[in-house]
Amino acid sequence: MDYENHIRNQLDYLYGDQSEQIWLEINKIIKEFRIRNRILPSDKFHLTEKDAILITYGDQFQESKRSNLQSLNNFLEQYLGGAVNRIHLLPFYPYSSDDGFSVIDYRQVDPEIGTWQDIHQLSQNYQLMFDAVINHISRESSWFQEFLQGELPYRDYFIQMEASADLSSVFRPRALPLLTPVDTKEGKKYVWTTFSEDQIDLNFSNPQVLLEIIKLLLFYVENGARLIRLDAVGYVWKLIGTSSLNLPQAHSIVKILRGIFNIAAPKTGIITETNVPHDENIKYFGAPSGRSNSGDEAQMVYQFSLAPLVLHSFNSEDVSALNQWVHTLRVPYQDTAFFNFIASHDGIGVMPAKGLLTDEEIQDLVDRTLLHGGEASYKTNSDGTKSVYELNITFYDALNNPTEENPELDAKRFIASQVIMLSLAGVPGIYVHSLFGSRNCHSCRQETGRARSLNREKFRLDELRISLDNQENINAKIFNEYKRLLLIRKNQPAFHPAAQQRVNHSQRHVFTLLRSNKENPAHIICLVNVSSQEQQVKIDLTSLGLDGLESFYELISEQSILARNGWLYLNLEGYQVMWLSSSNPIK
Repeated sequence: MDYENHIRNQLDYLYGDQSEQIWLEINKIIKEFRIRNRILPSDKFHLTEKDAILITYGDQFQESKRSNLQSLNNFLEQYLGGAVNRIHLLPFYPYSSDDGFSVIDYRQVDPEIGTWQDIHQLSQNYQLMFDAVINHISRESSWFQEFLQGELPYRDYFIQMEASADLSSVFRPRALPLLTPVDTKEGKKYVWTTFSEDQIDLNFSNPQVLLEIIKLLLFYVENGARLIRLDAVGYVWKLIGTSSLNLPQAHSIVKILRGIFNIAAPKTGIITETNVPHDENIKYFGAPSGRSNSGDEAQMVYQFSLAPLVLHSFNSEDVSALNQWVHTLRVPYQDTAFFNFIASHDGIGVMPAKGLLTDEEIQDLVDRTLLHGGEASYKTNSDGTKSVYELNITFYDALNNPTEENPELDAKRFIASQVIMLSLAGVPGIYVHSLFGSRNCHSCRQETGRARSLNREKFRLDELRISLDNQENINAKIFNEYKRLLLIRKNQPAFHPAAQQRVNHSQRHVFTLLRSNKENPAHIICLVNVSSQEQQVKIDLTSLGLDGLESFYELISEQSILARNGWLYLNLEGYQVMWLSSSNPIK
């Protein structure tokens, strides 16, 4: 593909007569980057079954004699070993609010977390994902402070509106005012603030903002980023009279960035964070790029629909909705993959469940969250009403009622939910709290006043060690089993992100998925009982294209299982999981 012409076409669409000059400046940035960094013809972003991403804050683990980032590295080396090979470092920059997502300085490491040297040390053993929080910046940033003073070039870095502007069509992810009044040297002005009055949206209709961001992202690459997460990228282009969400111009911004990476940083991938219904979400894979089997936007997109569907499956003890959705999943290009996650630093989004679950089923998720000590966050609709946007709760407590504890059964149920995520085509993303089965942190919620803090507790590493070193502790049991599953998974070619998957719809209470890698060849039948009751499972191997196979090896329990006349007959205890593997070729 001619990446240069592709970039120029997008620039022309966005900026018209200015596009030629903008391209000359971008080309200069690319050339200077390539001079500083040796790019080899073999350099390419790629994924394998060995990829698993740990999602964590830079200050998640704290010790008295180490920086937080050093403590993170210490925890990874001491406890996780080779169970994960990629780390998503949530924003580690100086910030003013939202636990890092209101960035004061994009190019600095928060000194309370560590240094760039600490980041570089992490990058020696792990592929790092950096957050690019490019939709907005902190009102305490130098960019916005210069804007308030009317200084060039920053006076056009932010979106100004009349207070009377009709913004009723704009999609609102928060129940907060969209415009925030600020006092500038030239008087009161109203600026666009999608998420909060402290997070001022950048003006991408000004090409200088795009140039700043291009230089920033390449700076991240030079400092160890091998994945760039485009936070809230669906909001980056605003247009009155529209929803200002997922506009074609937003996709053009992603296309430009992908084109630049293809030229200058082909080893670094792009992942888009768009908490929207599934059909909109997968559009960020982009359009075909030339004759190659490749898209022109993100290599990875978040699977936001997975969390509510998994939660619903266990609540209802019925995998029908999950099965129907998984059956439709296709990645459009050979170098793309879904980012599968069911817990993160944010809550469980309910928007991505629209059209996949009924309104009543979604309301059941809300009701159970409240019953289990969680909270619900709301957005403002175009008619002025409010509706639930996300559920704020740890995934462990979302599944298990804290007032009716049964630790052994609760842990088994929780691990079963994670096995669904680990089994699906794509790359698994494991939120650090899922490693331990963390409970809601009500003291964190009380301290910050924010519902999301329920799911963002930080650890003193010496205290965590005591828990993990006690093999009878339920958190240690969850951690050890999770780690074991990750170590098993990384050695199975059938779990390659691009390996085929096929749902078996015959069992309502048991999620049954065939993963197949025909190149090796290898295949695994994944089974997860989402009910508390024993289930009898009967699998027709011929219908799965596995006729002729007589034996399987169950990877989790390490047992051999024999087929009988082309059928597998199994009894699964409540919440039992199986990975049935065979190295025989698939017909």
